[in-house]
Amino acid sequence: MSIHSLRCASLLFGNRKLVTESGITIPTHVEDFLVELEESAKTGILVAYDNSLIGGLGVADPLKREAAVVVEGLKKMNVMPVMVTGDNCRTARAVAREVGIQDVMAEVMPAGKADVIRSFQNDGSVVATVGDGINDSPALAASDVGMAIGAGTDIAIEAADYVLMRNNLEDVITAIDLSRKTFARIRLNYVFAMAYNVVAIPIAAGVLYPSLRIMLPPWAAGA
Repeated sequence: MSIHSLRCASLLFGNRKLVTESGITIPTHVEDFLVELEESAKTGILVAYDNSLIGGLGVADPLKREAAVVVEGLKKMNVMPVMVTGDNCRTARAVAREVGIQDVMAEVMPAGKADVIRSFQNDGSVVATVGDGINDSPALAASDVGMAIGAGTDIAIEAADYVLMRNNLEDVITAIDLSRKTFARIRLNYVFAMAYNVVAIPIAAGVLYPSLRIMLPPWAAGA
């Protein structure tokens, strides 16, 4: 969004909010055009010259081909996907429908994204955030695990705990699966260690000697 001076006239690019706040009326047919763009997962940009609306266009980021598959995979892993974005509600919901996300929070400012993360954490959830831009940095930093797209901004990468070097969202599933297996192995090792100590320490201390006359030699007891 910007306003430039051109030969004593103003040239404005931005969304409907900026145009309206600049005192420019948006005709009904233009509003209908914006709604149509937003419902097709595009963001509407208006152009005004000398306080008169002269055009509009729609812009969109192409969805990653694996996005819908990853969302479905996360659901199967009992991970609840939530979209938190600064885009308007219609555009956000249109994108969410394409990839299969039900929970959408739109028109959220960068600082607000961090507040959303903290609200989930206050409810007892462990939160992982995937982002690639400067606007995602506060959320990445506030999350329990921040995952940055490798092709994202340096600020986002610095704020993250994990970087998807292949720029492939499928690595999100890989990371979660690997971490779960790692923690499962750690827990199993604790169980084995506890069981070993419960049995071995009393034997090493000579608990069997009074009844069975069995005593481990010092080198075995020390093991």
